[in-house]
Amino acid sequence: MKKIIYILALVCATSLTYAQQTPAPAQTEAITIEGATAHLGNGKIIENSLLMFEGGKITFVGDAKMRIARKGTIINATGKHVYPGIIAPAKSLGLVEVDAVRASDDQDELGDMIPHIRSLIAYNAESKVVESMRPNGVLIGQIAPQGGRISGTSSIVQFDAWNWEDAAVKVDDGIHMNWPNSFKQGRWWMGEERGYKPNDKYAEELDEITSFFKNSMAYGKAAAPEMNLAFKAMAGLFDGSQKLYIYTDGEKEIIDAVTLAKANGVKEIVIVGGYQAYKITDFLKENNIAVLVNFTHNNPNFEDDDYDLPYKNPKLLFDAGILVGIQNASAANFQTRNLPFYAGQTVGQGLDKEAALQLITGNNAKILGIDADYGTLEVGKSATLFISEGDALDTRSNQLSHAYIDGRNLSLETHQTELWKRYMGKYEGQK
Repeated sequence: MKKIIYILALVCATSLTYAQQTPAPAQTEAITIEGATAHLGNGKIIENSLLMFEGGKITFVGDAKMRIARKGTIINATGKHVYPGIIAPAKSLGLVEVDAVRASDDQDELGDMIPHIRSLIAYNAESKVVESMRPNGVLIGQIAPQGGRISGTSSIVQFDAWNWEDAAVKVDDGIHMNWPNSFKQGRWWMGEERGYKPNDKYAEELDEITSFFKNSMAYGKAAAPEMNLAFKAMAGLFDGSQKLYIYTDGEKEIIDAVTLAKANGVKEIVIVGGYQAYKITDFLKENNIAVLVNFTHNNPNFEDDDYDLPYKNPKLLFDAGILVGIQNASAANFQTRNLPFYAGQTVGQGLDKEAALQLITGNNAKILGIDADYGTLEVGKSATLFISEGDALDTRSNQLSHAYIDGRNLSLETHQTELWKRYMGKYEGQK
């Protein structure tokens, strides 16, 4: 009996040690942050700032020298920096915990055209991967399905919740689509020649997409003999209540995708990836297309590309007047915590630091359609923000002391921080 009790106690202790932190309670007292350098997320900065929030909303943003009564708990943040919460678009965070464990993987469902599959109801708010985002300032994400031609519907969540219902910020915001490639790479392991060659099925694949869109548009205009969930789920694209996120990189593919979608009644389109989008910026502006460009810590796709094209791609689009944000949809989920450092890379390519911050805050909020409440530090918006000891876009100084979602004071402890403390204690004891 004693042995059984010991084993149960050990299991409980282990579970408590590595369980996700309990979600923070609602804000009950006003909070004032004074003296920090405020990076507003819209290109502006206040060197010696005063920021107050109450009831989960920002009530004041200005200069600390202003004569205004401070409210509630006062945080002296002199020498520190305050930022809006970083937003991660087009990720399957919370849909898969361990790629090799099928039971923990809900990011890809069976089927090719499945816009009616909703990612939100599969979102795991207790994911340790999701929890690991917060210590780097990544507080909001668009949870998107993967796979197939039309993968399903995304929703936007905040990263401190009991369950998917509590987490939801914007439900069923968009439909995600993987565009076919006009060229394909030879599969040497199948005896094919290396290098790229035309995709003989490209025209056929476009016909299939066109047919699906036309049938979806027609569905609902007359009484149908039976319900078609896939066609019904597409309705938001045609009335403008949802956006179509098209994953594609090539110049030709981007033009084909936008042209076909527009011709078939889609109101709002976002390109995800957009590796060659910098070549067709006039076309993108004419069609009012935003781009969620791939992460900067990457290699060029082709031998004749500039070696630093992934580093400078966001700047090329920003300078051309495209609404651009940074995502890392093609990378592992855990790497999403590196979003601030991807933005920091663009500063090394000549982009202004406040403009770089916009790529992961204000711009991403606009692209996802949540900019009325998130993405910038402005009066009336959600108090979703964090305080960093230094420059949050620099790996050496991104060290958070406080983080808030809707004014709730978050725990910054994760499985990773527990391990860090554990092994730091070990090695410090050996000195």
